[in-house]
Amino acid sequence: MSTLIKSLAGLGLGAALTLTAGTAMAAGGHGCGTFTNAEGVEEHLACSTAPIDFTNKGSLQNGAKIFMNYCAGCHSAKYVRHSRIAKDLEIPPELVEKYLMVTTDQIGDHITAEIDPEIQASWFGAAPPDLSLETRLRGDDWVYTYLLSFYEDPSRPWGANNLVLANAAMPHVLHNMQEELSQEEFESEVGDLVNFMAWMGEPARHDRQVIGFFVILFLLVLLIPVYLLNKEFWKDVK
Repeated sequence: MSTLIKSLAGLGLGAALTLTAGTAMAAGGHGCGTFTNAEGVEEHLACSTAPIDFTNKGSLQNGAKIFMNYCAGCHSAKYVRHSRIAKDLEIPPELVEKYLMVTTDQIGDHITAEIDPEIQASWFGAAPPDLSLETRLRGDDWVYTYLLSFYEDPSRPWGANNLVLANAAMPHVLHNMQEELSQEEFESEVGDLVNFMAWMGEPARHDRQVIGFFVILFLLVLLIPVYLLNKEFWKDVK
């Protein structure tokens, strides 16, 4: 994996943007789009590889914290219950109730946006999308790259633009975090957030992959006696 550093002077950036360019592509296999550099040349933007690991409970727990602190104010996750977060991520229910339930008082409720979607539509021009299945729609790597690709742009209403999704209505909500952390630390935090979002999209993904492996292994082993039995049945047939 190589590191792609694009310094886009002249496009309203306050600082150079650093992206880790992986070989993985987003959904559809088309990468993360294109952008025009300072020389006016259109360049392909490869998706960075999101650090998805459902066995890393620490990462998922930190991602849940970041999501509730930075995302749940505007975005809902209507297919995810707080109780499922507590169970699957091994967080004591009382801690979920105390620190992660910012939009409801019932641990069995789904994650809803703290701000009314109609009010947000008047602010941003459209209501922010539900994020339950965003990684399945866009791809883990696309979402990860998108969150790392904000840059300063005074011409935009919220002072920021995005390389992956030009003229995105979403403000750079992680700006303060990015200012406080090193680039490596910031990418790690965003990675935890995307890891949690990927878990939200399919909590059973890891179990499905493990079960699928053993099913394939069983079928391969079963192939041996089936082959020998078939050979025995047909050995006298000319």
